[in-house]
Amino acid sequence: MTLSLLQNEIIALLRRKNAILLVHYYQRPEVQEIADFLGDSLALCLEASKTQAEVIVFAGVHFMAESAAILCPDKTVLIPRPDAGCPLADTITPEALKKAKADHPAATVVTYINSTAEIKALSDICCTSANARHVVESIPMEKEILMVPDGNLARYTARFTNRRVIPWTGSCPFHQALTPDEIRTRKNAYPDALFIAHPECRPEVLDLADFVGSTAAMLRYVQQSDHPAFIVGTEVGILVRMQKDNPGKVLVPAADHMVCETMKYTTLEDIHATLLNMKPVVAIAEEKRLAALASLKSMLSLSESK
Repeated sequence: MTLSLLQNEIIALLRRKNAILLVHYYQRPEVQEIADFLGDSLALCLEASKTQAEVIVFAGVHFMAESAAILCPDKTVLIPRPDAGCPLADTITPEALKKAKADHPAATVVTYINSTAEIKALSDICCTSANARHVVESIPMEKEILMVPDGNLARYTARFTNRRVIPWTGSCPFHQALTPDEIRTRKNAYPDALFIAHPECRPEVLDLADFVGSTAAMLRYVQQSDHPAFIVGTEVGILVRMQKDNPGKVLVPAADHMVCETMKYTTLEDIHATLLNMKPVVAIAEEKRLAALASLKSMLSLSESK
């Protein structure tokens, strides 16, 4: 792989400033190519929590950089595009969560990592799509669980845990937009392909899946499978790494609209400018950071002991 001049300049700046570039699987291909660490939300959280770098540059959406800032108060956390938000995270406000907690005072609040620092600060424990079942199963059987903000992930988790889960009404727009008819159309076009899906998809889509899992789990599944073709039910950015790991396999997006626009905001030019100027910096008030840290640490302690 031959890198561009700009990519090489970014790599040199990262080394000069003792910085690490964390990149989510949904980012642009040219950004993924220069990642110091490429991963899903859980893996990126773990990497941020243990890095020895002085500076963390986060190529992802805003809640991901916030999580790094919560976990690493001694690091400088930079986000090249602070306007790269998450529509799913926007489906819940602190006021709405406070009301839900008042309506269910005995419930344990499990919050998907795709949420703001304010929501994490009001939660008991966080989860990702990779560990949601493990997190929910760690909660005593008699406890009611308020699971926010992704209702599809909550419903999927409830299927396998036999717990009383109250799902929030939020959803990821591009996962929610995927329909059973679109999957059937793809299956007709690729009859030998297996359909793999992310748990943020609606239940009737997940019912058609041969495998359901997080982005990292989907990557492992395809790599370990002898099957020659897959219909991939998540954001198209994952196909960059998936195709690299499986050059001989046919990989087809479940639908052409499976694109998270805000994940594509970050460009090489943005990353270069951020490193030159050492801003924008992600800053979180200490009281809020400590409250949010408790819910993240509860999740990470489960992940590390698994």
